[in-house]
Amino acid sequence: MDGAMVIVLWIFISLFIIGVLICLYMFKKAMENNLVNHRLTFSNFPESFGEVNIFFISDIHRRKVSKRLLNQINKQVDFVIIGGDLTEKRVPFSRVEQNIKELVKIGPAYFVWGNNDYEVDYHSLDALLLEHGVSILDNTARSFESPSGEKLILLGVDDPTLGRDRLELALFDSEEDGFKILVSHNPVIHKKVKDTDNISFILSGHTHGGQIRFLNFGLYEKGALHQFDQYSLLVSNGYGTSGVPLRLGAPAETHLITISKEQ
Repeated sequence: MDGAMVIVLWIFISLFIIGVLICLYMFKKAMENNLVNHRLTFSNFPESFGEVNIFFISDIHRRKVSKRLLNQINKQVDFVIIGGDLTEKRVPFSRVEQNIKELVKIGPAYFVWGNNDYEVDYHSLDALLLEHGVSILDNTARSFESPSGEKLILLGVDDPTLGRDRLELALFDSEEDGFKILVSHNPVIHKKVKDTDNISFILSGHTHGGQIRFLNFGLYEKGALHQFDQYSLLVSNGYGTSGVPLRLGAPAETHLITISKEQ
């Protein structure tokens, strides 16, 4: 083998090793158990509720919810919100059930449908959720009242990606007065929210933050908390992955959100 062939071979081997190391790094980022803490205040939040703590997890897909993640939660959780894509095709229902069991341990759980949830027998998924006490917000709302009569309202829409969302039905199902939190798998729902809907906070996922980003460019924006005139919108990178179990520039994340009245 001449010198040129040796150089080409070493270049090929070096590139292969670099590629493997990059993939291992991306796999590590996809399997992280990041818990992002948010403390939000709203001028219209009912003071009689004090602080409300929400654990938000979306886009679990094929992952197992780790005890290492849940052990990071160091306060009582008032709502566990599963923001869609709890599963996808070819995920064993035994894994989905175990994930549900882990999540309901930390607080009352609420679920909205994501597009990938419809890849499985969604009637069976519906039954599994109800069996473990998870409330399904499919274009519906739940109202919670403090001892002084103030209201907190949790609304959820079915998946907008598949055109199954009916925000008007969720609003019709809700109390007219109260602090309103809207959950939607796809953040596109915020474009349908009107000022007169009096929604203050929106939780969503779906985008995976682009999942694999190069030089801060990806198919979607990186997950973030966005402030609009009438409401705040949280878009999560999500916990799992779609397609390949790799992430770059958009690490896996879940959220512990504390909401209180602005002083």
